[in-house]
Amino acid sequence: MVLRRSLLNSLRFSSTLTPKAASSKANDLYAMNKKLSDIVRTGKIHEARSMFDKMGERNTVTWNSMISGYVKRREMTQARKLFDEMPERDIVSWNLMISGYASYLGYKFLEEGKKLFEQMPRRDVVSWNTMISGYAKSGRMDEAIRLFESMPERNVVSWNAMITGFFRNGDTLSATQYFERMPERDSASVNAFVSGLVQNGELDEAARVLIECGNRDGWSEDLIPSCNTLIAGYGQKGRVDDARRLFNQIPFNRVQADGRNGVFERNVVTWNSMIMCHVKAGDIFSARELFDQMVDKDTISWNTMINGYVQILDMEEALNLFNMMPKPDNMSWNSMISGYAQMGKLELARDYFEMMPQKHLVSWNTLIAGYEKNEDYKGAIKFFIRMLGEGEKPDRHTLSSVLSVCTGLVDMQLGMQIHQLVSKTVIPDVPIQNSLITMYSRCGALVESRTIFDELKSPKDVISWNAMIGGYASHGFALEALGFFELMKKNKVQPTYITFISVLSACRHAGLVDEGWAYFKSMVSEYGIEPGIEHYASLIDNVARHGQFEEAMDLIKSMPFEADKEVWGALLGACRLHNNVELARVAAEALMRLEPESSAPYILLYNMYAEADQWDAAAEVREMMEKNSIRKQTAYSSIDSSCC
Repeated sequence: MVLRRSLLNSLRFSSTLTPKAASSKANDLYAMNKKLSDIVRTGKIHEARSMFDKMGERNTVTWNSMISGYVKRREMTQARKLFDEMPERDIVSWNLMISGYASYLGYKFLEEGKKLFEQMPRRDVVSWNTMISGYAKSGRMDEAIRLFESMPERNVVSWNAMITGFFRNGDTLSATQYFERMPERDSASVNAFVSGLVQNGELDEAARVLIECGNRDGWSEDLIPSCNTLIAGYGQKGRVDDARRLFNQIPFNRVQADGRNGVFERNVVTWNSMIMCHVKAGDIFSARELFDQMVDKDTISWNTMINGYVQILDMEEALNLFNMMPKPDNMSWNSMISGYAQMGKLELARDYFEMMPQKHLVSWNTLIAGYEKNEDYKGAIKFFIRMLGEGEKPDRHTLSSVLSVCTGLVDMQLGMQIHQLVSKTVIPDVPIQNSLITMYSRCGALVESRTIFDELKSPKDVISWNAMIGGYASHGFALEALGFFELMKKNKVQPTYITFISVLSACRHAGLVDEGWAYFKSMVSEYGIEPGIEHYASLIDNVARHGQFEEAMDLIKSMPFEADKEVWGALLGACRLHNNVELARVAAEALMRLEPESSAPYILLYNMYAEADQWDAAAEVREMMEKNSIRKQTAYSSIDSSCC
């Protein structure tokens, strides 16, 4: 009876609700929904959820707004929970969920989207396009084709999704076939097609399509994005002349190329793309010429030019632009820090870091890397500790720099602590693991470095192999180093300049003269690597230590560059070993010219003459020292002082 009376009262109340009151109630809900949508759009999901839960009345728009917030944040569990609780769904609700699942690059998420797609009471073209895009992003083009061909109705977006999918999977032929099949195209179709061709390296075909479309449909402003993409593509491939030719063909200063289609002219992206081409090519003069012609510069324009000057280490001009820039952003500050660090001006780099309005992770990484590259390892560690203290979480770049610091310090204890931090902070990738291998190898912990090497997924890159070969060679395990080199070749990994430094060093430590010669010759004959001074020095040391002085001198004479202190020092050491006084004088005199303030060659030559009882020659060396004001250095205190 009570329930019946309540129901009657409710009905009576609703029947007495005036149209004005109903309209007011609808307006209130509309206002609440708009507010909720605005909060969701700003990303304040917790605030939005709190408002959603407190709302006395909701409609489908309310639910969809909240679901869209979770979908954008990829919180699909929460989105699905709300979706399942919805009292009533519309097609937008279904499409939101499908788009959320389809945006994930994972099989199980796409399968969940597929299930919802198949359960939909009604589908529209958005539903079909969303699933096609999901399949294309995941590389499942066969399923995308099947869905596309079974669509009851297609629009331009459907075709564009297929074309983009083919390009993403490197199938330019199928992309071209679908583009040619399109019943109608819009500017987005042409821009997507040209962009896909450029990304797949088909620059000439992209240019042909662009010209064909422009000549047929008119050169409208809608084609400017394609022009910009092609200019950037030319720049990536080093085809600066082609880029500049296209740039020059685009009108400037609001010149109308075709009155029927609106203004076809350069925009700020066009200018920035061309400036970037010149900067990448190292032509800072042409880049600056264009920059000065620009009427409307944006932040990218300024940063591109500043970075261009930083690349050529013209910090004076970089600073001028930085000071002229209306609103420097983080990238501007980071470029200045990087430039001064590259020049070894760490105090200036630090000053700009301290002056930054906001420090981000990239800023910390740039400064720490600068200290590491300049071998100021204590400075790098100091800023790393400060970074952690200020709550900034390190990433792969930070940890890689700090591991290089540990390598430079040969500090395995610190390296092990950083290794633990790596395990807790990031999923180790190949560069990080290579840094760990190098650190442990340099510290002599070859078991640890080998363990990490073995854990690396195949194929291992040349840096991994070089780190292991170098580690074995530098710690006297010559045969292990050479064994690793042979294993590297079996795995079809191309050796580099660095590889052969370690290989020849291993041969020298093991006294393998013939093998050293063979590896040295194979550098050019098999791999096309021109030997550098380090390779010559190692082989000369190996050959001379075995008394083959004629061969050693022939090598020195055949070098395409002047011998340095390493070469002559190696020869002098071998002469001392075999008591070859005559050749020792040649090597010592060469060292005296290269290092006029060093006492080492004088002392070594004096000792050799003394041991051979050639006291007149020894006295001559002593006179040379006095004449040239050469004093015996502390580093050579182990040599008997009575010899001088």
